[in-house]
This record gives sequence, structure tokens and C-alpha cells, in this order.
Amino acid sequence: MIHGSCCCGAVRFTLAEPPSLMGTCHCTRCRKLGASVFVFAKKAAFTLTQGADDIAVFEPIPPYTYRRSFCRKCGTALGEIGAESETFPIAANCFDDDLAVRNRFHEFVSEKPSWSVICDDAEQFEKHPKLGGAS
Repeated sequence: MIHGSCCCGAVRFTLAEPPSLMGTCHCTRCRKLGASVFVFAKKAAFTLTQGADDIAVFEPIPPYTYRRSFCRKCGTALGEIGAESETFPIAANCFDDDLAVRNRFHEFVSEKPSWSVICDDAEQFEKHPKLGGAS
């Protein structure tokens, strides 16, 4: 069992199995929302154990299409927990336990600021990648 939570502990969740992959988004929105490294979890493996009422959702403004979730109390970016898709991204910074996955890709490197340096050998994409295991 892999445990995760927000900074203040109001929102808590578990994953019954490790995430399928990890990726880093360099788009301006992910950077501003405070969560650029995501892991992709199966909906069936995810359980929200505490804090459903403490989750706020930021609706996307075009051209963005993905909703983002946050803790109402401390503001921790949670990713897309509660999404309806079979696999959804969760902000990697929310996990309390080791994830046993490493970064597999960087997306939106076309929007990466010059001060951000990519320090791994993960595949890089100008926009969204087409990878198995993520949706």
C-alpha cells in the first residue's frame, strides 16, 4: 500500500499498486499550479481515505483541458485525483511513501524556462507525448 497526503494532512489517499509511470510537465500552467512531476495511477487502485470535502477543483481555461485538484486548507496541488478516466495523474509531491518509479518523460519542453535544467535521460517531447500507460 502506498500512502499520500497533502501538506496539512487533511486530504489522504492510498494506492493499492505502484503507479504505471512518472512524467514531468514543463507547461506554464503546471509550473504556476505548483506541481510539474506526476505519476499515473489506475482509478481502481486509488482510494481517497480522508478529506473529500477538503478538495477544491480548478476548472481548465482553454486551451487547457485538464482539471486540477488542491487541498482547500493548505493549497497542496494534488493533480487530478477523483478524475473519471481509468488512469489519472497525481502530483508526485503528495506521496508519503517511495513510488518505485522514476521519471520516464518530459512534456511541453517547448515551454520550459531557461532556468529549468533537465537533469535526466528521460525522453523529451515538445507537447503531449503518446505513451502507453497514461491517459
